[in-house]
Amino acid sequence: MQVLILYYSRGGNTRKLAEAIAAGVRETAGAEALLRDTTEVTKDDFVQSAGIIAGSPVYFGGPAAELKKIFDDFVGVRKKMENKVGAAFATSGDPSGGKETTMLGILQCLLIYGMIIVGDPLAATGHYGTACTGAPNEKTTEHARLLGRRVAELASKLCS
Repeated sequence: MQVLILYYSRGGNTRKLAEAIAAGVRETAGAEALLRDTTEVTKDDFVQSAGIIAGSPVYFGGPAAELKKIFDDFVGVRKKMENKVGAAFATSGDPSGGKETTMLGILQCLLIYGMIIVGDPLAATGHYGTACTGAPNEKTTEHARLLGRRVAELASKLCS
């Protein structure tokens, strides 16, 4: 079972967070983490994944246009995404930089794709997803790992 970790990262911090999420996915038996940035993801990556965890840096309080464009361009596979698991993550350059609104923007896209949405587990923050300011620190990396594991575990249950 495959979980897609889709991200856009200009400075590298969002990619680092994506890598930590992928590590959590890999902790689930039978789960494979497929790490893709917006320049390399395909429609087949979407369709073949039991879950998608999408992330972006904050741009003007929302996801980067590069990530939103993927959701716009892949709308043709929308009906094939129903009842798969979706989650979000974000990074910003400022502590009050719109991480939650960015994650909500991503989650809105996943909801429109018909996906089942989860936030990060209560063992992390129990909110919209995983987020950090600047590069992920040890605590954020742990929260990201927990989010990846949560999505993979739920996707695995839904696939069986």
